[in-house]
Amino acid sequence: MKNTSQPIWDAEFTARSPLFAPLAAAASSLRNCTGWPALRDLNALLPPEPRTVVSGGGGYRLTFVAPTAAGGDAQTGFEPRTYLSGELATREGNWHDLFNALTWLTFPKAKAAINARHYEALSSNPSSAARGPARDALTLFDESGVVIACSDPSLLHLIENFAWKELFWRRRHGVTTAMRCYVFGHGLYEKILNPFVGLTGKATGFVVPPEFFSTPQAEQLTALDARLAVRIASAFRHPRELHPLPILGIPGATVDNEREDYYDNSDYFRPGRRASASASSVR
Repeated sequence: MKNTSQPIWDAEFTARSPLFAPLAAAASSLRNCTGWPALRDLNALLPPEPRTVVSGGGGYRLTFVAPTAAGGDAQTGFEPRTYLSGELATREGNWHDLFNALTWLTFPKAKAAINARHYEALSSNPSSAARGPARDALTLFDESGVVIACSDPSLLHLIENFAWKELFWRRRHGVTTAMRCYVFGHGLYEKILNPFVGLTGKATGFVVPPEFFSTPQAEQLTALDARLAVRIASAFRHPRELHPLPILGIPGATVDNEREDYYDNSDYFRPGRRASASASSVR
């Protein structure tokens, strides 16, 4: 737990791990907050344009509000409340919910698409207690997702084939120049606060032109958010569509991976199975 007598998101926060970089712009104003931000502080981060960050329903401006009693049905639960009113239940003093709020600000279209899919599933079968594979996939990505932008499709092919040492070590220059990983899952962000060998995300990827990486990060995130929202609306029907990605293998994620033998740990950099590789794709 971070010392909350200091700003919750200070200048050194992103520096401690480049994996936090996607949230830096959204969190920049939190550098003025000593301790945990209140709901009013989070709401102040929302852009003034009313249609910029909206619920999956498409018509309700997002607001961060205090949670109500646990539980709920297809009209009053967490996802329906967000969808039908734009009210996003957010606990103060909680890393998980803070990262969720910042992810909404960074990927508003994709988060709204996830919200819409959850609501549609709940509405279509309100009496069922089973989540089903589609909602499992949505939740898995919402909590642990990673978005990959890559201008060299052969690198994505290595991910699909679990060729981790080939990717992260032998093709390291290509990874650092032609591929970038953007953490999406707010649960994954929470785990990155105290990273551990075994830390794994669930990835989906997009092929981009080489010049994509020379544009400002804000433009990169906006473009990926739009493409991701379209994919979420039409795909993500089963968890197998998401590919495991060992987060600490990404160059720069930890100083430990600057050694070649770091990638020899097969308990972390697992080779995968042919069945798994054929059932999932990072693209």
